[in-house]
Amino acid sequence: MSIQRVRSKRAKTEVLLADPSLKVYIPDSDGFDRLTVERMLEKYEMIYVKPINGTFGRGVIRIEKHPASSSPYRLQSGETKYEFPTFDDLFRKLLSVKKPKSYLSQQGIHLLKHHGRRFDLRVMVQKNPQASWETTGMIGRVAHPRKIVTNYHAGGTPKSVPALMSAHLSPNQRRSFEARLRKLGVSVAEALERKYPRLKEIGIDIAVDEQHKTWILEVNTLPDPFLFKKLPDKSIFRKMYAYATAYGRFKPRKRKS
Repeated sequence: MSIQRVRSKRAKTEVLLADPSLKVYIPDSDGFDRLTVERMLEKYEMIYVKPINGTFGRGVIRIEKHPASSSPYRLQSGETKYEFPTFDDLFRKLLSVKKPKSYLSQQGIHLLKHHGRRFDLRVMVQKNPQASWETTGMIGRVAHPRKIVTNYHAGGTPKSVPALMSAHLSPNQRRSFEARLRKLGVSVAEALERKYPRLKEIGIDIAVDEQHKTWILEVNTLPDPFLFKKLPDKSIFRKMYAYATAYGRFKPRKRKS
């Protein structure tokens, strides 16, 4: 049986929104058109527009409104930043920099920072050899100082969760926080499995805001386990790789004679 992959961000989000226990973790999201972008920007003052089908943070654009400024509308795509006096000016630029594909608009989350750089977390959840969902690892991703996405492929820096959260939580709070993330990871996997029964693994991108509220930014159904090789504890990646090999993502390694 092949491993199932779900590319559409919208399809995965709809599954989570249908679950009352998970809905509270989902940032407000909507389609992409002029009225939607303007409405969401008025409400949140920071939003992201991102491709519905996309990987590695490619094509993600951040838009902000700073009402007290003479050029209140801001847009960042990649490392390039723009400022505009009117929303019309901003939206014209947005149409010129976005990729020719379907986009969605999402509430912006003010991420916690590590030495002045934003970070988010990746939670890896896999089917174990007993065919039960298990959270097998968590890792932080610190954004490149000039970029808006945290992805390793976009210059992000991998860090352990304790290294990132120790400045924000006490040791007991951090242990409780990590336990909640592990439980949340399993809940998300179980919800998606009901819709997509051939799923074997997911990677959940988690944001923690300045009030320490947890948000689910995105769920990936073919996550990169090799990022976890960057952690000091090498047993985490070894377990992930063993589980992924057991359910058929990787071929068993040949033993040396």
